[in-house]
Amino acid sequence: MSELRWRLADEERDGQAALFDVDGLTGPERGTGRLSGLEFLHVTARRILNEVPARSRLPFRWTINVYRGCSHACRYCFARPTHEYLGLDIGEDFDRKIVVKINAVERLRAELASPRWTGEAVAMGTNTDPYQRCEGKYRLTRGVLDVLADHANPFSILTKSPLVLRDLDILTTAAQRADVTVNFSIGTLDERVWRVTEPGTPHPRRRVEAMRQLAAAGISTGALIAPVLPGLSDGPDQLREVSSAIRDVGGRVLGVLPLHLRPGVREHFLGWLAGFDAELHADYVRRYAKGAYAPKHYAARLRALVEAGHEIDFTQT
Repeated sequence: MSELRWRLADEERDGQAALFDVDGLTGPERGTGRLSGLEFLHVTARRILNEVPARSRLPFRWTINVYRGCSHACRYCFARPTHEYLGLDIGEDFDRKIVVKINAVERLRAELASPRWTGEAVAMGTNTDPYQRCEGKYRLTRGVLDVLADHANPFSILTKSPLVLRDLDILTTAAQRADVTVNFSIGTLDERVWRVTEPGTPHPRRRVEAMRQLAAAGISTGALIAPVLPGLSDGPDQLREVSSAIRDVGGRVLGVLPLHLRPGVREHFLGWLAGFDAELHADYVRRYAKGAYAPKHYAARLRALVEAGHEIDFTQT
C-alpha cells in the first residue's frame, strides 16, 4: 500500500509532470548528531520548478521545494497533509521522515537552461522550510540559490531559520543581478508559546537578528506575523511586540494572518491542543466550527491591532 501511494504521488496530475522517480527512492538514511531522530528518504526529482495552478490566488507562479516534510515540527503546519500522499502520517512522520530531492541542483540547472524558461520569479519555502535542520547536511538550498544567481533569476525565500545567513554571500551577489527577497515567519516572540507550538524551530528572536543582518547587507527583508493563534499569541501587547521588533531592525511587516486549519491539519492541531489546554481546545472548536478559516471579523481585528501602530506592506507577501 505504501509503495502504491508513492507511485500515485509520482503520477502526472493536473497537467504537471511527475514529482520524482519512485524507482530511485533510497533510504531511510538515519540522522546522527544534531540530526539524530530524523530519517531521510532520497528521491530523484523529475522536475524541481513547480508551476502553481492558474486558479491559485498566490502572488507567484513558480515554486521550488527541495525537501518534503519539515523538522521544525510546527504543530499547525498547513503542509502536513502532503505526507499522506506518500503513505506517511501527518504527525510524527512529517516531523521526522524528510524527503530529500538529491538531484535538485542539477535538475534546476537544466530547467533554467531550457529555451522555454522565461525567467519568472521563483518562491522558496512555500510548502516546507528550505532552511530546516537537514539543509546543514545536504546544502541543496544553497546550491539552488547559486544556480538562480548564475542565471540572474529573481527569487524569494520564506523561512523560520537564521541559517539563511550562511548564504549571505550568494544572496548579496544575486541581489545585484535580480530582485531578491528574504522573508521570515514570526508568529510570536512569546517564549512559552514558541516552545510549545514550534518545538523544532530556532528562537524567533534569532530570526529578528537575521533580519537585521540581511537589511544591513542591503537584502530586501520582512516578516509575516503568522500564524496568530487565538488565545495564545493574539494579545495586543504580543502583536505590537512582534511588529515593533520587525520594523526596528529594518524589516517590513508583510501581513498578519490568523491560524488556518485545513482538513487533516485541523485534526492534528486540535488533537494536540486538547491535551495541552482543554478549555482552549473547546474555544477553537467553536471558532472553527464553520470551516478552516477564522471568522473575518477576527482577522480584521488582528490587522487593526497591528496597523494601529505600524503600516503593513501587504504587497510583499
